[in-house]
Amino acid sequence: MARDDESRSGKTRREFLAELAEIPAACLLLGVVGPLEVLASDKDDVSEEVLYAMGVQVDRCIGCGLCVRACKQENDVPKEPYYFRTWVERYQILANGEVEVDSPKGGIEGFPSEEEGQDVLRSFFVPKLCNHCDNPPCVQVCPVGATFKSPEGVILVDSDYCIGCRYCIQACPYGARYLDYRTKTADKCTFCYHRITKEMLPACVEVCPTQARVFGHMGTKSSPLHRMRRMNRLQVLKPYLNTAPKVFYSELDGEVR
Repeated sequence: MARDDESRSGKTRREFLAELAEIPAACLLLGVVGPLEVLASDKDDVSEEVLYAMGVQVDRCIGCGLCVRACKQENDVPKEPYYFRTWVERYQILANGEVEVDSPKGGIEGFPSEEEGQDVLRSFFVPKLCNHCDNPPCVQVCPVGATFKSPEGVILVDSDYCIGCRYCIQACPYGARYLDYRTKTADKCTFCYHRITKEMLPACVEVCPTQARVFGHMGTKSSPLHRMRRMNRLQVLKPYLNTAPKVFYSELDGEVR
């Protein structure tokens, strides 16, 4: 039967398979499929939408405060201890079940040793900053549109439009905003927008000695951030608020709020 089919078609099975193998090459010659498009399935790992995000590996943070110091210097944050774009909190789990949280001067000078007599089961550090939410309440409450989302998903404040009403400061559920007493306008972390748009890392990420902070494009498979998301079980702060934060934490304890 097979021989009869071959005789009717005029081609042997070997000739037919050989023609199939030549189809991709023919498509390339005719411009149906370009050579870059063929490679794109393996090498083009960047999505069309570029969204920046940050990951924090809690188990790597040592509470040194270098990130806080670098942020203040890079972004001209007021020197007073209560103005921060990013800060570090220390959580101490006591034997009696209580949880103590402290952040002396935002952690910029590190943390004091544990007090004598304290029965501390474990302690860890949690860096915090603006979460650059995908559903940001700060943008929704701004009456003049001074707070907005950039095309890359970064939440920014236009100081020329800001009237200092403090609505955004009150609306932020993460306590990540402050009013700059010099300009009377709201300020916050911008992921060092002036740096990342030049393919540089945020200052806090660049100085971290343990690589506790990871930064990159959410859609870039080769970025450290994508690898972190793939290799770890990640959490966000206050997920029940449905703000869709773009700061992800690994090894985040349930006591963190």
